[in-house]
Amino acid sequence: MPKMKTHRGAAKRFKRTANGNLKRGQSHRRHILTKKSTKRKRQLRSPIMVNKVDVASIKQLLPYA
Repeated sequence: MPKMKTHRGAAKRFKRTANGNLKRGQSHRRHILTKKSTKRKRQLRSPIMVNKVDVASIKQLLPYA
């Protein structure tokens, strides 16, 4: 049976943690930053865990991660 291919777009967006959870970066940090407060931009820096309802579909895109 051939190898499964990793979805390259998903591989760039999601990383596996040591526990096997998935983490992702937060949105709204690309442009139109002048109207957003410093506190809001700072809090958007830190990665967060993927919601549990989305984990199964993302794991399917990342078979070897």
